[in-house]
Amino acid sequence: MSDTKPHIPSTARVKLDSGALVANWRALDRMSGAAKAGAAVKANAYGLGARDVVRRLVTAGCTDFFVANWQEAQEIEDLTTGKAGVSVLNGVRAADLAFALQSPAKPVLNSLEQVQRWKSTGKPCDVMINSGMNRLGINVEDLEANLFAGMGIDMVMSHLASADEDGPQNEEQLSQFRAALQIVPGKRTSLANSAGIALGSDYHFDVTRPGLSLYGGVQRPALDDIVSQVAFPQAEILQVRSLLPGDRLGYNAQYIADEPHKIGILAMGYADGYLRGFSNSGMFMHDGMLLPVLGRVSMDLIAIDLAAAPYLAEGDWVECEYDLEVASSQSGLSQYELITGLGNRLAREWT
Repeated sequence: MSDTKPHIPSTARVKLDSGALVANWRALDRMSGAAKAGAAVKANAYGLGARDVVRRLVTAGCTDFFVANWQEAQEIEDLTTGKAGVSVLNGVRAADLAFALQSPAKPVLNSLEQVQRWKSTGKPCDVMINSGMNRLGINVEDLEANLFAGMGIDMVMSHLASADEDGPQNEEQLSQFRAALQIVPGKRTSLANSAGIALGSDYHFDVTRPGLSLYGGVQRPALDDIVSQVAFPQAEILQVRSLLPGDRLGYNAQYIADEPHKIGILAMGYADGYLRGFSNSGMFMHDGMLLPVLGRVSMDLIAIDLAAAPYLAEGDWVECEYDLEVASSQSGLSQYELITGLGNRLAREWT
């Protein structure tokens, strides 16, 4: 008797387009001009699967990756060692030292305390400058040339707070960063995130750090024509029902039928990252037919209108409208929340 357990097919999944991912990175690399585009793969590559993303981007030629913490660095270590550098954006705590000292990844030093913690190691590092965002980073007024004496600094970087907007903060941060570069000795420099790349060559420096736009996000009009959708959630119809006029649907009866029509119940909900902001506003599709979300999105289930495709039946699959700009407008959620929030129950299937 075999000990092999039978395969359980998923009832919801995310189709991921390898070609679109690589094309997005190459387009952002070209848009970076003389700078080389790296890739932010923190938060499990924005929810799409860090190992799958890194493997593809290393093959495409990406040589700099950015993660949030040392656990994320460890997850991709075998894919990047000898091929690409990894920068740990949250820096190095005392509790991280034992692992960080034997890791090929570099800490991004964010405070005077982290500089002193790392200084005696003799290992490479990056340095984050607080140019006005006031999250992580060393304040410009705290910089002194001798602070970094004897340290092997690879990349001096900062982070733009409002690159998706036209306002004075972008130029203010650029000025602060340039002032810091007069003091901090580093081999390379980096300021621009995805939206920052679209601000122009003044913001590019040596390395850009695209994140959201790698995965289909568009924060500025200049990115519209070069960034393609990567993630396509799909769900299986568990049941087809027929509503009559006056029938109430879902929690708190947020939809009441005014005419007879069929609905499909999908095996996906807010536990999968399809949040309640899509209630009565989201959209699914099948063969070009639009199938609106009806009523409130619940934890594991969604109801959609089958009036445009009454032939659909139990076991059929429908595709979620998940162009990040469109889905953001439908739900009121940011593009970042939409892509990183795709749940672990959704099978990832790369094409």
